[in-house]
Amino acid sequence: MWVREILEKEILQTLVQLYQLDGDNISPTLNVTRTEFEGEYTLVLFPLIPKVRKKPEVMGGEIGDELVNKGIIQSYNVVKGFLNLTLNPQLWTEFIQYVCQTEGYGSAPANGEKVIVEFSSPNTNKPLHLGHIRNILLGWSTYSILKERGYEVIRTQIINDRGIAICKSMLAWQLWGEGKSPADSGVKGDHFVGDFYVLFEQKFQEEYKAWQESDEGKAVYSKDKKEGEEAEGFYKRIKNIYFNQYSVLGRAAKDMLLRWEANDEETISLWKQMNGWVYEGFESTYEELGVSFDKVYYESSTYLYGKEIVQIGEDSGQFYRKEDGSVWVDLTDAGMDEKILLRSDGTSVYITQDLGTAHMRYKDYQAHRMIYVVADEQNYHFDVLFQISKILKEPYAEGMYHLSYGMVDLPSGKMKSREGTVVDADDLMQEVKQEAKNIATDKGEIGTLPVEEQEEIFGKIGLGALKFHMIKVQPKKRMIFDPKESVDMQGQTGPYIQNAFVRIKSIIRKMDEVSDNGLNVDYLPFSLEKELLVLLSEYPIELNKAAQEYDPSIVANFAYKLAKTYHRFYNEHRILSAESEDAKLFRLELSKGVAQVLERSMKLLGIEMPDKM
Repeated sequence: MWVREILEKEILQTLVQLYQLDGDNISPTLNVTRTEFEGEYTLVLFPLIPKVRKKPEVMGGEIGDELVNKGIIQSYNVVKGFLNLTLNPQLWTEFIQYVCQTEGYGSAPANGEKVIVEFSSPNTNKPLHLGHIRNILLGWSTYSILKERGYEVIRTQIINDRGIAICKSMLAWQLWGEGKSPADSGVKGDHFVGDFYVLFEQKFQEEYKAWQESDEGKAVYSKDKKEGEEAEGFYKRIKNIYFNQYSVLGRAAKDMLLRWEANDEETISLWKQMNGWVYEGFESTYEELGVSFDKVYYESSTYLYGKEIVQIGEDSGQFYRKEDGSVWVDLTDAGMDEKILLRSDGTSVYITQDLGTAHMRYKDYQAHRMIYVVADEQNYHFDVLFQISKILKEPYAEGMYHLSYGMVDLPSGKMKSREGTVVDADDLMQEVKQEAKNIATDKGEIGTLPVEEQEEIFGKIGLGALKFHMIKVQPKKRMIFDPKESVDMQGQTGPYIQNAFVRIKSIIRKMDEVSDNGLNVDYLPFSLEKELLVLLSEYPIELNKAAQEYDPSIVANFAYKLAKTYHRFYNEHRILSAESEDAKLFRLELSKGVAQVLERSMKLLGIEMPDKM
């Protein structure tokens, strides 16, 4: 914010000086000048007209003349209500030196505000998959960006280690696992358990199909159809009725859940064993993605705390109990409906444990904000959670935020966990690394390097491609992930940005010894050089915007724009063989500044930069 900050300060002082305005009550609107006009920054004059009471052309001339006299700008032009400013070259020279000499350029000092970011939060009945990757990368980037802008950030996840879905995996292993372990099978722990979740669904579908064809099933179908009910909704409802009332497997899974909540020794032992296998698998995937957590919560603990909160709410009259023993909250005044908090058999629902988790986190950290990175399928769930927290007058209620994101599809379509059509995170990471290897091998650019170094570069390119492709899309948008497209060296991709960085590193390695007398302050940058300088000066602004909006795609798209502009500059201007020593020195320093900001911005997205490609 160095250049913009100086310019805004000088403009404000000029407005106070020329027009006797109250500096505390005006905030000049300063934008980057549009490419079709001359200048680097534009002061919007329209908001000032009622205060100054002069035509914009007159006011613009007066402000421009004063800024020229102060030496802050070299020239200006007024186009209707816009004052376009061309900065003094000395300011740009000092700025690029400042960027290169400031390791933390773009960061902000500690602001005293504490934020919890929850992300990943998988179930222990299946491995991490493509959807989890988007979640994890959004969460990690949000954490990194907030930390860069001065927040104290706690990374956390809530492991969904209990519930009917977990019992399905456990029951399937108990019935058909033959006592085998991941080590026996040579399968990663989370994949091993996930296979049993899929197996349960397959066996359940066989059972359900046979029931549909039975006299009992036909009778239920014929009498239970509601007038006006759509076919899809009807079949889904009937399937749920079957699971809860007629299914042998469904009854066994529900019985197992009740035994778990009753702390049955045998059930708990099996639960711990299978969850342990899954945790080992998760940690391996997290390590590969380069993410970690400060605190892990488990639903097996938080649901108990949630039950206590429900009891408090019932005792205070905020919640109510129905005749069947279930506990509910009425949210109709908030435009929602009635929401169950405890089932009639005393078992908790997801909202119960989320109430407990939020309370535990606040007790642990007293955070000002809690950010939940969860897919948009759960939008209503979080509306309910936040509303109940407000009803309970929890001190953290106003700081709760759902970072809702769209689902990820493949070019082939949607994925379904229960049917085993999900793309596992581990498989996907290997696929993008292989795609990166194929491209690099085809081009033959790193074939002379040792194999170990080649593999390290393939890893950085492949994971950079995966991460950037996921993060560049605005979170709320649904997206399609195409591994081949993600590694395109000419597209809006991670490798394209990495290539700009590698180009600069190559230039630096080749450069001759240069004079250390410093840059010539009278050097006049060309238009593309100015474009790069303005982009670098806007980096802190973009970071701050990304932090305020919880949107890492802002940083991703800034990095792409900076890399794209640098590629154009590289193709149009000589650097090591520049037309003058002054131009050479300036362009080298400018290139270093670009490399530094590219590396820093990509690091915030969890992406490493290779030195060679």
